[in-house]
Amino acid sequence: MLLILLRHGIAHDRLDPACPPDFERALTEKGRRRTRAAVAGLRALGVAVDVVGSSPLVRAVQTAEIARQVLEPTDATRLELDALEPFGDPREVLADVAEAGRDAVLLAGHAPSLDRVVAAAVGAPRPLTHLKKAGVACLELEPGGGRLVWLHEPRALRRIASAASID
Repeated sequence: MLLILLRHGIAHDRLDPACPPDFERALTEKGRRRTRAAVAGLRALGVAVDVVGSSPLVRAVQTAEIARQVLEPTDATRLELDALEPFGDPREVLADVAEAGRDAVLLAGHAPSLDRVVAAAVGAPRPLTHLKKAGVACLELEPGGGRLVWLHEPRALRRIASAASID
């Protein structure tokens, strides 16, 4: 099974006095645009998923929706995993993904949770990645563990999309 972890895009600045509570912070226009371009890079690379899920926080839900629009998963089911919230339990995320029983799952979430999921999957005692906003990690999961297949910075994905002329 492939697990693709996509960190949410650029969201409204939490230090802005007009910023809503953290749960409701949304992607900015720039965040939506850059996330769409990064996910288009995944599409250009031939990434295909069965289902897309996210944490329940607004910015992750919006990121997952962009992924759904661009990647057109084979199943329209929307997974919502509370364990993907910031500082959620990475073992619970991996268990939820295994329970979903799909060949390829994309999850949109947050730092440091996604980095902790990578670490838990490969058996590392602490995070070994640091996904940037709209950055992606791909894991191959098997019973008893997993391996990191690749990481892509958002800038590289946007360039791939641009070169492939996919929007």
